[in-house]
Amino acid sequence: MMTTRELQDEIIRLKKENDICILAHAYQSHEILEVADFTGDSYGLSKQAATAPQKNVLMCGVRFMAETCKILSPDKHVFLSNSAAGCPMAEQLDVEFLQSLKTENPDYTVVAYINTTSELKTICDVCVTSSSAVKIVKNIDNNKILFIPDCNLGAWVEEQVPEKTFKFVHGGCPTHLRMSIADVERAKEAHPAAKLLVHPECLAEVSKAADYIGSTTGIIDYAKNSTDREFIIGTENSILQHLQYECPEKSFYPLSKDCVCHNMKLTTLMDVYNCVKGAGGEEIILPDDIRTKAKACIDTMLTLGE
Repeated sequence: MMTTRELQDEIIRLKKENDICILAHAYQSHEILEVADFTGDSYGLSKQAATAPQKNVLMCGVRFMAETCKILSPDKHVFLSNSAAGCPMAEQLDVEFLQSLKTENPDYTVVAYINTTSELKTICDVCVTSSSAVKIVKNIDNNKILFIPDCNLGAWVEEQVPEKTFKFVHGGCPTHLRMSIADVERAKEAHPAAKLLVHPECLAEVSKAADYIGSTTGIIDYAKNSTDREFIIGTENSILQHLQYECPEKSFYPLSKDCVCHNMKLTTLMDVYNCVKGAGGEEIILPDDIRTKAKACIDTMLTLGE
């Protein structure tokens, strides 16, 4: 039997011994973040993987994030720490359905949230993150936008880019959709002095009640830099825990106790340990044609201002 600290020490030793860079998405547990080389949101982690000197990359997150790492680091061995960790939003659309939408709307530019599979990215025009979506959509040389898969994020972008015409599909993040305006009312009644910080994947009525709307990284930065002392956090509840560590002098409350991503929670510290000692995880293998086609829409994102 090992304690958490002993397990962490062994992971740190083994990752150095086996030339492994550990990436941890911000929705992972704090004990996993403590052994990671880089933490953050999905695309930020992929960029870190591409420049890291290690030849092996371990993604503590979900499958589309590991795929994005492989797309940007084709010469590295990329592993997903728990092979069952998927993303319901990324898997909501398939290539055939999107192809039919493109055929019906040939004059629309297809904008894909990065939370999509590599296969879906192969037939999209440009990728966006929650923090870059508004800027990139503004820079697209077309006034007609087909935004997939999250209609809540898309509607938030539409509000800020009213000069363009948008079409959406009925998709979104099941975790963020669990939060309702009733949760907002309850939280504000319980904590009237607290600022409400939410992710744009939330329902529009929740976002409209917020003091700040932004990406996971944006929410963390806002809370850390704000002079306010109390915050209601409207995103995955791991962020609340991380902020409690980062800002012990401030108070953080969950908008909903049900805002938990079960796929993110599949990865345990023992999964990470098994991966770094070569006894677990799944290596991500992408066919060259899928990888290069998927990379094209990410490259366009960079060109348009990610």
